[in-house]
Amino acid sequence: MRRDEAEALDGADPLARFVDAFVVADPHLIYFDGNSLGRLPRRTVAALEQVLVDGWGGELVRGWSSWIDLPVEVGDLIGSTLLGAAPGQVVACDSTTVNLYKLAAAALDARPGRGVIVTDEANFPTDRYVMAGLAAARGVHVRLLPTDPMTGPTAAEVHAVANGDAALITFSQVDYRSGAIADVAAITRAAHDAGALVLWDLSHAAGSVPVELDRWGVDLAVGCSYKFLNGGPGAPAWLYVAGALQDSLVPPVWGWFGQADQFAMGPAYRPAAGVRRWLAGTPSVLGLVAVREGVTMLAEAGMDAVRAKGMALTGLAAELSARWLEPLGVRSGSPPAAERRGSHLALRHPEAYRLSVALAAEADVVPDFRAPDVLRVGLAPLSTRFTEVWDGFDRLRRLLEQEAWRRYDPVPTRVT
Repeated sequence: MRRDEAEALDGADPLARFVDAFVVADPHLIYFDGNSLGRLPRRTVAALEQVLVDGWGGELVRGWSSWIDLPVEVGDLIGSTLLGAAPGQVVACDSTTVNLYKLAAAALDARPGRGVIVTDEANFPTDRYVMAGLAAARGVHVRLLPTDPMTGPTAAEVHAVANGDAALITFSQVDYRSGAIADVAAITRAAHDAGALVLWDLSHAAGSVPVELDRWGVDLAVGCSYKFLNGGPGAPAWLYVAGALQDSLVPPVWGWFGQADQFAMGPAYRPAAGVRRWLAGTPSVLGLVAVREGVTMLAEAGMDAVRAKGMALTGLAAELSARWLEPLGVRSGSPPAAERRGSHLALRHPEAYRLSVALAAEADVVPDFRAPDVLRVGLAPLSTRFTEVWDGFDRLRRLLEQEAWRRYDPVPTRVT
């Protein structure tokens, strides 16, 4: 593909208006890490200024009358826009890690006598760490499923390992390295056939690929909001609890925001009805306002259009990689079909870490490295142009031709 063809794709892009709706401090910089931290929407700056000056500054503590319901209001917005979830099942709060703990602990309590948590070896580290910590505390066992990174976990594999002793089965819908999309509906059915509850991590899926939690019969789900939701660094995460389970699951963290009569300040904890019981401490108002603005943009764009552009962007990236980079030693680490991967592409090279350093230092490209050999290219549909993909891969091609990575330390001192 020539660059003018990429320009033509930008000209025909139905989501082109959103690209200019983000803060861009350096127009020469190419940002390939939107799947780690989304760009800052301009509207978020205005919304935060309003809540800071008029809300905190003007209303002071009186502002809580309009802030106190934000976790549920933002949760419902996330649910209706991105998750296929009816109202009252999603709440925005805490971090993904904390929410994983809360839901997994409650699931274990709901399946007494079953001593196994099933997850996969390739799951995101915090997911595996939380499950290992719960297993150590509860005296249960984590059964790690080896999976093909190009396909992710499958329903057949779940059927083979659940064995009737699994209390909880938990995976990520989109593999954080390869971008492979798991079949949520089929795996959820397999988990239910085994008598287990299922917990999905949608951190790399929400705002990027279609999700239908209610229709798929999912029990529990979590996700972050600082990637494709553009909620900002450290933005509140969210959790989903299917309505049918809400009265039977008991949160392990009893906080005053999850209390039935919060301001009675009573002597004993009684969980609130519905999804509010999963709140714990005082929510981050500024963070929730930022998440609300990011999700509202996705609602305006429409997830069908977002998904279509995401596939087109990764399709262009895969085409350029095959033509330009594979002759220079790069291998694809993602599924070949666009519909089988999320909005990021994994490029594998023995010197991926040093390549990532060279890109940032010499080419004004911000990629993402994942050990041991993955250069991850995150292409957020709302904020990425097709010409940005073309230019970024052209710069990467030139660095590979020069073997520029040889100029950098081969030992990563810190990988985040």
